[in-house]
Amino acid sequence: MTEEELLVIPVIGSISLFMNRLDEEYIKSLQRTSSHSPDYIVRLRDEAQLVKLLKKTYNYFVRVDSKGEAAQMALRRVEHVYYVHDTIVEQVDGESVDTAKLISDLCTYVYQEGTDRSKTRAMLCHIFHHALHDRFLEARDLLLMSHLQDNIANVGDVSTMILFNRMMVTMGLSAFRLGRIWDSHQCLSEICSGRNHRELLAQGISNNRYGDRSAEEEKAEKRRQVPYHQHINLDLVEACHLISAMLLEVPNMAAIADDAPTTRRVKILSRMFRKQCDIYNRQVFTGPPEQIKDFIMCATKALMKGEWKICADLLSDLEVWSLIPGDKAVEQIQTMLVEKIKLEGLRTFLNAYSSQYDSLSLAQLCDMFDLSRNDVHSIVSKMMINRELHASWDQPTDTIVLRKVEASSLQLLALQFAEKAANLVETNERLLDTKTGNFHFRDGEGQRYDNNRGHGQRRSGPGGGRGRGDQKRGGRGGGRGYKGRGGGRK
Repeated sequence: MTEEELLVIPVIGSISLFMNRLDEEYIKSLQRTSSHSPDYIVRLRDEAQLVKLLKKTYNYFVRVDSKGEAAQMALRRVEHVYYVHDTIVEQVDGESVDTAKLISDLCTYVYQEGTDRSKTRAMLCHIFHHALHDRFLEARDLLLMSHLQDNIANVGDVSTMILFNRMMVTMGLSAFRLGRIWDSHQCLSEICSGRNHRELLAQGISNNRYGDRSAEEEKAEKRRQVPYHQHINLDLVEACHLISAMLLEVPNMAAIADDAPTTRRVKILSRMFRKQCDIYNRQVFTGPPEQIKDFIMCATKALMKGEWKICADLLSDLEVWSLIPGDKAVEQIQTMLVEKIKLEGLRTFLNAYSSQYDSLSLAQLCDMFDLSRNDVHSIVSKMMINRELHASWDQPTDTIVLRKVEASSLQLLALQFAEKAANLVETNERLLDTKTGNFHFRDGEGQRYDNNRGHGQRRSGPGGGRGRGDQKRGGRGGGRGYKGRGGGRK
């Protein structure tokens, strides 16, 4: 042996394997520690040391040109950073850190040198970080270009599907904060329409009342749980989903509130929201609102009556808005909500009471809903173009001249035929599901749920991406799940 070889001490083992095992054991220690105890905070402090160790290991593998192992370390670093908001990073580190550039560089390296699974997880983390910081357009472009919605069901990895669900919820919250109500509803409806959204986000396990899970399956689900400091607040998710559904559905509900015959068929956007409204309205005694759902239902009733100020006060005072990170985030959310409620209140008023008027003054509508002339003119003109409002402008007097439109007998018969045909198709599909053993609950946009347990994923493209479910092509925003051990979601 030469003198240089004598100075080198060989060590048997794999550094990358050791770091992967160390990271997994750290996550297990967080899962098995009570999140409300001081021990959890003490253990959480070790994450900074672990990230520093991963950084040194990543630099070592890059220096020795071990690209595959370097990509593994880069992904591990990303998974410890992607869910943290910049405001928290500044408070912890005491200095401004460009986490966007750091995650972009690490993810780019994984895209070039990592495995297919590593690339998928890195892309999901990258999209999550963009959405967390309200860069919705960048997140949406990455999601659409990567075609993750079409390929996520073929991954076969439950933890990756859970990360996909978390990413979709974060995109929905980002769209809501930016006032993109339609996009927010499309992203959130797939996760929040069922009762097990806690399981889909790996933030809890439902009771095994019917014995449909074995002991091994319960242990596997517990191992997949996300540590508490990475949880997404479910009350905030529920509030954003219900409010976005309210702003989209209330004008449609007002359009069909009166039983006057019409030739325009109103499309149901959220059957879940309408079901919640029916349950709330059927209650014999309704006390003061206590939960978030109660506040939103009270605001819905007020908006249906045209009392937009009461609706805005109920929704603006929700305590969940304080959970949104960022400077002046609460004020921005409240301002956005008031503006959206004004606009949808105007549409609701016109849909509900336009048949009672011969003409409406533009100035009077501006005073009633505290809107500018341009906003009112824009909303009314769009409703005229979309044939939601049968009226025309009288420009010299700034008034809306309303026309009485009644459906002919042939049109009424055609509408009745179309409605009966739709009911027949739905009945046949339910019979087919019963025959094949797949008992589904169908919610307007082609999304399906079955009675099997376990984690799954649902997808809906921002702005209404097209999806498939259970080998059948659904409508916009459809979901696709997977079949895991012991029966998973389809």
